[in-house]
Amino acid sequence: TDEVYIGVDRQGAHYVIPVQAKGGKDRMSVVQIEQDIAVCAAKFRDAVCRPLGAQFIQSDLIALFEFETTSDGIRIRTERHYHLVPPEELTEEDLRLYRVPALSQLQT
Repeated sequence: TDEVYIGVDRQGAHYVIPVQAKGGKDRMSVVQIEQDIAVCAAKFRDAVCRPLGAQFIQSDLIALFEFETTSDGIRIRTERHYHLVPPEELTEEDLRLYRVPALSQLQT
């Protein structure tokens, strides 16, 4: 585990979020994710475990994964790719427009 975050949602549910971060030629392994889930179960029994992975694909491109345990083992629950941009390349209008869809999704 590279980082561990603890959080509480609006309904009061507690979450533990172990994060594996890899760059270059390093890759995440199922064993690492299984170990993260085991740590969650041992140390944070009453919290919901949400294991995440971050993989730098290029210097300006990152893939974020959420994993879950199924009867078949560990699988990717969600995968999202993000282009990273320097702050000076974003205008206030860009930020306002990007925020609109994100806020509307939170309300549904």
